[in-house]
Amino acid sequence: MGLQRFEFTQVRMGVDARIIVYAHDEERAVRACRAAYTRISELEQMMSDYRADSELNSLCQQAVGRWVRVSPKLFYVLWRGQKLAQQTDGAFDVTVGALVRLWREARHTGKLTDEATLRSAKARSGYRLMELSLPRRAVRLKAEGMQLDLGGIAKGYACDWALRVLRRHDITRALIQMGGDIVAGNTPPGEQGWRIELTEGGATILSNAALSTSGSTEQYVEIDGVRYAHIIDPRTGLGLTNLVLARVRARDGITADSLATAAAVLGETGAKKLERLYRGVQVHIVKPGGS
Repeated sequence: MGLQRFEFTQVRMGVDARIIVYAHDEERAVRACRAAYTRISELEQMMSDYRADSELNSLCQQAVGRWVRVSPKLFYVLWRGQKLAQQTDGAFDVTVGALVRLWREARHTGKLTDEATLRSAKARSGYRLMELSLPRRAVRLKAEGMQLDLGGIAKGYACDWALRVLRRHDITRALIQMGGDIVAGNTPPGEQGWRIELTEGGATILSNAALSTSGSTEQYVEIDGVRYAHIIDPRTGLGLTNLVLARVRARDGITADSLATAAAVLGETGAKKLERLYRGVQVHIVKPGGS
C-alpha cells in the first residue's frame, strides 16, 4: 500500500497544534503523532509561563542571585534567546515577562499601565539581568521579580522536536504548524514541496525548512485609539503600535520563530541585519496595504 495522508489537531502551548503526515497506515500515523504530541507537552511543561509548576517558573523563583541548573532543552532555548538578544541589542528578549503580563492585564481591563508600574516592570526586564553558565548548564537572575517569557521562540522549537520524533518513527513526510510557526519535513508524494498559503495572498513552497510569521496585526488591545500588539518592544516596555508583519524562512523552527519576533520589532532595516547574521535565512517585512 502506498503512502496515505493523515491529519491531527490538538491544543498545545495555547494554540492549535496541527500535524500532517504521510504514512503507510493509520496505526503508524497515530503512534508517531501521539509521540510527537507527548514531546510537545513535555516542552510546554518546561517552558510555559502560564503554568505555576513549570520548570521556567520554578527557575524564576529560585535563580535570583544564585545559579540554578536547568534541563538541557530549556537551557538551549534560553541560550539561543540570549544570543539573539545580544545580536539585536535587546530587540528580542526573553526576560520581558513582567512587561508581557502588564500587556495581558491591559488587554483584560482596557486600560494602559500607569508609568510607575511600567517603570517597575522595566527594571525587572532586560537580557543583561540574566546570566548563563554553559559549563554548569545553569542560569542566574540579577533582579527580584523577574519573569522569563519564551513566547517568541518556544513554539518553533517544539515544532522542530515534533518533526524529530516523527522521523524516529520512520515518518519523514510531515508538516507541523503551531500558530504562526510551521516546520516541514520531506515533501508530500509527487509534490515539489508543501504549499503554504500566505495571508497577504499568494503561496510559497516549503521542504525541510521552517516558516514563521509574527506581527501586530492580530493580537492587540486598543486603548485611547492606539493599538498595542502582544509583541513587546523592550525599548519602550509597551506592545508594538505600528502595523507590521514579519515573515522568516529558515532551516529550523527555533530560528524562524525567534527571528520573526525580532524582525517585527526591528522593522525593515533591522531585518536585513538578521539576514546577514543567519546564513540562508530570508526575512520579509509586510506592511498592511504594502508589499
